[in-house]
Amino acid sequence: MDYKRVLTMQDISCFGQCSLTVALPIISACKIETTILPSAVLSTHTGGFSGFTFRDLTDDIPKIIDHWEKEEINFDAFYTGYLGSLTQIEYVKDISKRLLKKDSKLIVDPAMGDNGKLYSIFDLTYAKEMAKLCKTADIVLPNVTEACFMTGVEYKENYDEEYVDNLLRALTEIGCKTIVLTGIGYTEDTTGVVVYENGKKEYYKHKKIEKGCHGTGDVFSSAFVGAYMQGKTLFESAKISANYTLKCIENTQGDKSHWYGVKFETALDFLIDSLK
Repeated sequence: MDYKRVLTMQDISCFGQCSLTVALPIISACKIETTILPSAVLSTHTGGFSGFTFRDLTDDIPKIIDHWEKEEINFDAFYTGYLGSLTQIEYVKDISKRLLKKDSKLIVDPAMGDNGKLYSIFDLTYAKEMAKLCKTADIVLPNVTEACFMTGVEYKENYDEEYVDNLLRALTEIGCKTIVLTGIGYTEDTTGVVVYENGKKEYYKHKKIEKGCHGTGDVFSSAFVGAYMQGKTLFESAKISANYTLKCIENTQGDKSHWYGVKFETALDFLIDSLK
């Protein structure tokens, strides 16, 4: 297999096991060269901490892009996570035009909400612009909340397969090509992922651990990118990353002091074995 290079753009939450602090080690563990483009630096993530520091790096991004272009640095894939502004969405489009190799992949995790609500810094304008970005992506990785805000479909806590089919249809109508819809469960004790590609839908389910953990979306997306760039199919990549994320949660259960994320490092050998 060729040695691949992935660029990932999202924030650095210095403490808290999310965003770039999970993307870099997880994708690297998949034997993929991983380049990072920080969108912001925070002392901690925002889920449960107070008084955290925040430094916006938007103004630095164009200079980094220009330098990379001058040095003829390019990428086999571009994976985006949490973006802090409309301006950064535009920079993603610029990078896609200037720095991606032919036949490379743009993979977008529209990280902007969960449980029926947008994160506090985002609004409907941002959701609409994210929908436009997802239209340009090769693969999108939304949860139900994000899919609803991008399409205008009413969010439901409880749903059936028909509802999910309608949501997939709405995503394709706004231009999404290939979709990995996460957090899909039709029973109380299961959850899973729906993969939609070329008009074909596949579903992988596994057991659900009731107590959620911060950062698991980033863990899933990063593992997905690593598996996919290793040559796994879309469905194989979704299955591997779902199982890995579950393993990370299981390894964290019972440790009340570790409320801020999952012990993803303890399951990296599980992920690596899954790729063999």
